[in-house]
Amino acid sequence: MRLWAAMSLGLCLAELLISAAVHLGYGLYLFGIAVMFDIVEILNNHCLKRLRVSRAVAESYSKANIVLSEGSRDIGNGPYFEGHELAPIVLVHGIFGFGKGRLGVVSYWGGAEKMDDRVLVPDLGSLTSVYDRARELFYYLKGGTVDYGEEHSAQYGHAHFGKNYEQGYYPEWDENHPVHFVGHSCGVQVVRVLHNMLAEKKFQGHDNSSEGWVLSVTSLSGALNGTTRVYLDGVQPEDGKTIKPISLLQLCRVGVTIYDWLDIAWLKNYYNFGFDHFNLTWRKVGISGLIQGLLGNVGPFASDDWILLDSTLQVSVELNTKLKTFPNTYYFSYATRKTRKVFGVTIPSSLFGIHPLLFIRTLQMSQWCHPSNVPLPYKGYNDEDWKDNDGALNTISMLYPCFPEPHPHCWLSPEFKDGHSLQPGVWYYTIVEADHIHFVINRERAGVQFDILYDSIFQRCRKHTRVISAVPSVHQAMDHI
Repeated sequence: MRLWAAMSLGLCLAELLISAAVHLGYGLYLFGIAVMFDIVEILNNHCLKRLRVSRAVAESYSKANIVLSEGSRDIGNGPYFEGHELAPIVLVHGIFGFGKGRLGVVSYWGGAEKMDDRVLVPDLGSLTSVYDRARELFYYLKGGTVDYGEEHSAQYGHAHFGKNYEQGYYPEWDENHPVHFVGHSCGVQVVRVLHNMLAEKKFQGHDNSSEGWVLSVTSLSGALNGTTRVYLDGVQPEDGKTIKPISLLQLCRVGVTIYDWLDIAWLKNYYNFGFDHFNLTWRKVGISGLIQGLLGNVGPFASDDWILLDSTLQVSVELNTKLKTFPNTYYFSYATRKTRKVFGVTIPSSLFGIHPLLFIRTLQMSQWCHPSNVPLPYKGYNDEDWKDNDGALNTISMLYPCFPEPHPHCWLSPEFKDGHSLQPGVWYYTIVEADHIHFVINRERAGVQFDILYDSIFQRCRKHTRVISAVPSVHQAMDHI
């Protein structure tokens, strides 16, 4: 018995070390690429001084034409879309993600933002809670100082106000100048929470906000119903809040706490976990603050105000009872899957087609079962429903808001692909054979499939803009009766 326990502990520790090494290695790889390209650019600028003037002229010309260096419109420089029929597309990253301005030349979206000239790529907290990120996203677009809300800030122990956007990236955003949102992973939950905040007029000084500010929501591998992976990473399924003493999330918690406490400016310019509003830097809390943070007595990991806990089945089901699917907004969902059944057993569908970052978890998630001594997260829960996955999220979670009650939904069959016959207020979903990061970070990895997917998303946004502009509102229709 002792031998079996020792072997089990050894296997758990080995798996933890391998997972930690793979995740850290991949993060350092991306960070290294960003730094390397910046160094090369600095050297080029130093060696090619004669080109600086012409480059400056070119950059000035580009800015005058409101063109971003990445090929997107810099909507924040002025009311570009005022009177224009095409609304901007806002790409919202997921967990550990980043937006424009972080990690140098590395694009979270693999350069997809270059496929349309009216795309915005906000940089939100990579580990901050869904609620905090929704607030940040609003002020990123409208401008102003991020207001997390007095009650929420007091409850979770962070500053009431955050980053100040002197100029919003789409300040004219309103019902007459709506936007399209595309969210990857937990990014779609951020969009859904923001959408409901707009409908409930939760932003002080913006009493005209409404659900009409959003034309469409597209979920790409979206965490619409949570994921069982968080339990494998260390969250206790008993309550969906506490973290196992020895786990990947404990290592993550310690690393993030030290990173934020050190507060090295040039490092945080490259990558920021988004916890600045907790004020846990060495300048403000000293050594005692670091110790308290590592012990989990202060900060986001003490208050449960971070995004991994928002991804548990318990929290996601609770969130779905509050979030609405609005009748005048279009909804699309691309679920991903990298598993298949062999003799009734779910296993990874490929050995080399799954990213090394995700392979172990793909296998583990396909075998995970809810503990028999723990209350089920919702009525009718069945382990078999949650076996298929993409290495980060369960495929069933990515289809549409399913639990505790399914929202209106419809399979995105071929006859809908041209944009005809689609109705607002319905989640149109499909399943793509891919892992969780197949359509982000590395464009070459997905090949032609990458271009086809994003082209269909962007083209559909444009079609619906034209359709909506041609369809009278309910009030307009009533005027003619």
